Amino acid sequence: MFGMGFAEIVIIAIIAVIFLGPDKLPETMVNIAKFFKSLKSTVASAKDSLEQELNISELKKEALSYKEDLMSASNELERATSGSGLSEEFDQIKQDLTDVKHSVTGNAKKSSPAKSHKTGYADDTKPADKIAPKTPSMHDDEQVTFEKKKKEPEDNA
Repeated sequence: MFGMGFAEIVIIAIIAVIFLGPDKLPETMVNIAKFFKSLKSTVASAKDSLEQELNISELKKEALSYKEDLMSASNELERATSGSGLSEEFDQIKQDLTDVKHSVTGNAKKSSPAKSHKTGYADDTKPADKIAPKTPSMHDDEQVTFEKKKKEPEDNA
């Protein structure tokens, strides 16, 4: 105990008996036992709180790693959606569209002016007019009513 041998403990006990006397020795031993018990509980609680702090520090480290992962993903997403690369692609698409437009308008100028005014349909009607015939329009004063016809009982006589 505390790095002391049996001989050292016996010497301390003899000094305690001589110094305290036989009437105060039992009470002192109880107080010493209570002191060591409270010291042991204090050390145990300090150990538990230290382990809890270590666990909290591990949780903090894990949370920081998650935060770093989220930040890197957020930066990657921002970089992907920022449009820095898209503006170049949009410029290329605009250029391609203007090239196509110039090629189409250049071909239209070469064609005859009579064709450019026509719609391209033989009877100058739109295809929608051919598919769905026009319905007669109703005037404001006209009303459409639906009445249920009653069945008349049949005479079997």
